[in-house]
Amino acid sequence: MSRVIAEGAVEPPIDLGIVRWIGFKTIVIREYGRIIRIWGQTLVPSAVTATLYFVIFGSLIGRRVGPMGGFDYRQFIAPGLIMMSVITNSYGNVVSSFFGAKFGKHIEEMLVSPLPNWVIVLGYMTGGIVRGLLVGAVVTVVSLLFTHLSVQHVFVVASAVLLTSAVFACGGFINALLAKNFDQVNWIPTFVLTPLTYFGGVFYSVHLLPDWAQKVSYANPILHMVNAFRYGFLGVSDVDVTTAFSIMVIAAVGLFGIAVALMTRGDGIRD
Repeated sequence: MSRVIAEGAVEPPIDLGIVRWIGFKTIVIREYGRIIRIWGQTLVPSAVTATLYFVIFGSLIGRRVGPMGGFDYRQFIAPGLIMMSVITNSYGNVVSSFFGAKFGKHIEEMLVSPLPNWVIVLGYMTGGIVRGLLVGAVVTVVSLLFTHLSVQHVFVVASAVLLTSAVFACGGFINALLAKNFDQVNWIPTFVLTPLTYFGGVFYSVHLLPDWAQKVSYANPILHMVNAFRYGFLGVSDVDVTTAFSIMVIAAVGLFGIAVALMTRGDGIRD
């Protein structure tokens, strides 16, 4: 009797939601493990760079610059330095990790798995956000050694850092997807990301610039991200904070959609 029941038994259907969650969690855990395993390359450099910025720009040059935006110069640049580290590390983590998976043919394991493309993109994006937050926390600790920071708007700080990290994590994914070699991986960070960051109001108030330069600067999305983050700490901003968050949300959603669309088309994978 039991044998007849066993033969007629039907296996329960596979819950795709659980499969997708396991796949997403696996990608994130792997990315986190990679960040912690090579912490000397992922966390320490940003702390050293921030220290040098505070010593050279904050202490030496800052004495000659004087107050900026009504605050001590080191206090003014601290949010910008934190955001700059978040931007570069969120982008760098995804572009290096995903391109490494392409180069080592590890990406094929995910492509043959029952994971939809949006889950793969979301997993790598979350990994970039994790590194951005970890590095941002490290640089914040370094900043507190040189100046005083008090959070005026907690929700603004958290939202700005999460959205900015998501934007550049998606950007790094697209860069890695389209890159054909290691040289192309470095093109965007070197020739696009670095100039936009340095001209993004990290070290100065945009109001110090001539009118024409101010208008050009407002077209730089990083200026809006940095100022929204600074507003969360200091309560001052060179741009409209609502506009800044609108730009971040549109950029995050748009780049995520582009990344998923490129994955679906097979761009950079089937070449």
